[in-house]
Amino acid sequence: MTGLLTGADGRRRCWWPSGDAGYVRYHDEEWGRPVADDVRLFEKLCLEGFQSGLSWLTILRKRGAFRRAFAGFDFHALARWNRRSVDRLLEDASIVRHRGKIESVLNNARRACELAAEAGSLARHLWSFEPPQASRPRRLDRRALMRLSQSDASRALAGDLKRRGWTYVGPTTVYAFMQAVGLVDDHLDGCAVRDEVEAERRAFRRP
Repeated sequence: MTGLLTGADGRRRCWWPSGDAGYVRYHDEEWGRPVADDVRLFEKLCLEGFQSGLSWLTILRKRGAFRRAFAGFDFHALARWNRRSVDRLLEDASIVRHRGKIESVLNNARRACELAAEAGSLARHLWSFEPPQASRPRRLDRRALMRLSQSDASRALAGDLKRRGWTYVGPTTVYAFMQAVGLVDDHLDGCAVRDEVEAERRAFRRP
């Protein structure tokens, strides 16, 4: 009911890494920790778009290949890529070869350049959608988390990005992005990592 599992190292964690060593590292070292770097934020939005219809573990295992294929997700560089770039990426078996999602990365790179120029940074705009603490569940167990596939904040951010011409940024995709980069902390109560993430969020200087 709590959604916590005890690993071989004796630490209690959220259930979803399920013992996979790479997934456990991602849960412990990355998920929920606040990110302010524009390129990493753009990467995560793109990878969440690729994840649609697939498991996140599939994308995580291919993340290195995605970074090589997409110039480290440097959106200023990607904004200059063209149709030939799409055709080349469709031949790359190391990534998810989905034309719509690949085209979305290049489109969103152009939109990210525009947004960063307008707001001063991509991070500044994205973090402005961090939800108030009062809107968050008082207690976060597995049942509560399973009801959080999207939120008012993720719907607002998704709507904002869509109005700016971004694609593959629905409210569920955007909520998963918010979870991953620390706009919310969805480590369950009792998870060994939750206190660490909360401390990082308190010390984090919002862009």
